[in-house]
Amino acid sequence: MATIRKLRNKWQAQVRLKGHKPQAKSFTLKSDAVAWARMIEAEIQKGVFVDTSVAERMTVRDAIEKYLSLLTDPKKQRVERSTARPVIAFLGHTSLFNLSNQNLADFRDDQLKQVGPTTVVHRLSLLSKVLKLAHQEWGVPFPKGIPTVRKPKRPRGRDRRLLDSEYDQLLVALTESPVVQKVVVLAVETAMRRGELAKIKWEHIDFKNRTLHIPETKTGVPRNVPLSDRAVALLEGMDRNAQRVFEIQPDSISQAFERACKRADIEGLRFHDLRHEATSRFFEKGLNTMEVATITGHKTLEMLNRYTHLRAEDLVSRI
Repeated sequence: MATIRKLRNKWQAQVRLKGHKPQAKSFTLKSDAVAWARMIEAEIQKGVFVDTSVAERMTVRDAIEKYLSLLTDPKKQRVERSTARPVIAFLGHTSLFNLSNQNLADFRDDQLKQVGPTTVVHRLSLLSKVLKLAHQEWGVPFPKGIPTVRKPKRPRGRDRRLLDSEYDQLLVALTESPVVQKVVVLAVETAMRRGELAKIKWEHIDFKNRTLHIPETKTGVPRNVPLSDRAVALLEGMDRNAQRVFEIQPDSISQAFERACKRADIEGLRFHDLRHEATSRFFEKGLNTMEVATITGHKTLEMLNRYTHLRAEDLVSRI
């Protein structure tokens, strides 16, 4: 049965039917309260009623904050919070009930004016993940379906390869920065990320089995990297007085690398390109996709493809 009553300057409608959670909503006009009550009663009796009160109360900000609070890995929480800030700034006040495809499209278009497509994809993916979690585990209904939007197309990955002549020139230019010189060699031999290289400890290296364990990775999944002859020789020739193999910070690696490129007149090369170079070399040596992915830690074939740039001339002998 429906009850309509006056509360201060509002009209409250209440619908109570056996076997169903009581529903209540306030309106400025009595006629609106009566119409709403009749609609809810009819939907319940037809078995099509959906309680949207949770979706009406929960905003995008609330949902994202709840998701972040569930993360147990501090690093992942920090990264996800950084990704979420622009989403909250633009859509945070919107309730999940009112969130629409158009809202997401407006957010996408606004972000594309400020950052690149890949960054926008990451932000939209985070929001999509939160909305799916809200629907599947928090009981938030989306009567019209979870809002979606066409994601911008990512640009092709960088295809900068390190020429043999450039490699030699780079190592010569890094003579005055011997630590970074060794970091560069190991990067090309292992496809490790800058941050991973800076955190290597001697205890992570198994010289007997020629492997290097990486406990903390960007993806959160530890991995073991096989060491080439050159990598083993480089590491065996180093002093082991400190806990870490390279006593240097990631930013310092990049700065020294950039200065060396200038001294060697090498243009358009970034330190991260060494990871692309190493990945491509693994394929050119004959390793298959699964073997390379095991070494590099790429989770999807799409990402592995973005890091692989094979030279046609290097494939001639294999056909």
